Amino acid sequence: MHPMASGGDLSLTILGFLDERPMHGYELKSHLAALTGHLRPVSDGALYPAIARLEAKGLVERHEEAGAAAARRQVLTITDDGRAELRRRLREPADLDISDQTRFFAILAFLSALPDPADQARVLRRRLAFLEAPAGFFRKDGAPVRARDEPDPYRRGMILIARASSQAEKEWLRRRIEELNVPR
Repeated sequence: MHPMASGGDLSLTILGFLDERPMHGYELKSHLAALTGHLRPVSDGALYPAIARLEAKGLVERHEEAGAAAARRQVLTITDDGRAELRRRLREPADLDISDQTRFFAILAFLSALPDPADQARVLRRRLAFLEAPAGFFRKDGAPVRARDEPDPYRRGMILIARASSQAEKEWLRRRIEELNVPR
């Protein structure tokens, strides 16, 4: 299952989008597809049970409203408890939310919802620390294999792409942390 489609990430993205404004299910699904659909679409079989779980916890409310045609539609709204849960999950992301790029991007998509720049900077610093730790796809004698030492062209490509992506992300993170201008 795609990380964004897992219960935790899907609930975070639902809460994040509903924090921006109330939406009906189809509209919410199209927002989710725009965020993650290029990787894997979110199915109705994952979305609607996730919404039901959020409703059961009192984090989301549903009400009916007239549709464009004669049909009525269900509109979803985040509750105060849902907003508090969203802020908590953004402020204190799990380690997997920091280490997995797709999960981190779900956090990043809604990080502006945290009103305190110090909280935003703390999350960005955690991601930066993760990216700065030594890592590699392939190891030889316990050390990461460097691209120039990898004979397989596809593995070499993986290393080069990952390094370039990581470097770009680290540069952006450093710049954004500096822009937030908050003490450690």
